[in-house]
Amino acid sequence: MANNITLFKKYIDLLDEVYKQAAVTSLLDGDNALVQRGANANEIIIPKISMQGLADYSRNSGYVHGDVTLTNETVKFNYDRGRKFTVDNMDNEETAGIAFGKLSSEFIRTKVVPELDAFRFATYAGTAGISKATAATISDGAAAITALTAAQSKMDEDEVPDNNRILYITPTIYNLIQGLDTTKSKEVLNSFAKVQKVPQSRFYTAIDLLDGTTTDEETGGFAKADIGKDINFMVIHKPAVIQYSKHTVNKIITPELSQHGDDWMFFYRAYGLADVYENKVAGIYLHNKA
Repeated sequence: MANNITLFKKYIDLLDEVYKQAAVTSLLDGDNALVQRGANANEIIIPKISMQGLADYSRNSGYVHGDVTLTNETVKFNYDRGRKFTVDNMDNEETAGIAFGKLSSEFIRTKVVPELDAFRFATYAGTAGISKATAATISDGAAAITALTAAQSKMDEDEVPDNNRILYITPTIYNLIQGLDTTKSKEVLNSFAKVQKVPQSRFYTAIDLLDGTTTDEETGGFAKADIGKDINFMVIHKPAVIQYSKHTVNKIITPELSQHGDDWMFFYRAYGLADVYENKVAGIYLHNKA
């Protein structure tokens, strides 16, 4: 079994590459090198720093002592999903590995990535304390520019740094702005560090994750929740979010050991964390439909 895992590892290593190319939220991924594993498999440890502000200087006693506290906070994953793949027996292990590589790449592109994006947007949109515009439908480019300007102004007033602000916006509204083709419209879009279009099909304020076993949920995946609203756009300051993801195949069963048929079995798992730092909620701005 160890030889099999070693053989397939060269295909498994490409899973993160496929994810990064397809996921619109991969821009928000943190530096995994700064994240430590927790005591349990479903936990990670994130460093947090806090410090005191300025105090009066005294000519007699000098400076007031200040404290700087560096702590490690243990956070549990809030996303953990998986699927089992079956591939018919091939003439050799390398051919089976190629088949698995193609299967997993397509699965990530069409199933995993849309769900992961939708989960993250819904999580950030549902975080208490973020900035929210009055719900409304944006029907023309001028209204879109007005809404984006209001978003930037709100974040400026809240002292959110103007670098690393990423605009996530539906293609429909983005094209309304592009249709204006004015200096003002270009300036507004250029005021963001990056503009990323998001299909409406994965851009909701709330979603339901289908469990894959309950009646009418066998297909798995996700669906817009009854309380969910269509998102027009979100502005996310990258340092405001905690985003960590991992894709892995933690078990491979060869045809000789399979009890279900003459086939290979691969157990795929995607897990991670999507959250907002409690002192950086101003770094998220939401504009959704009524």
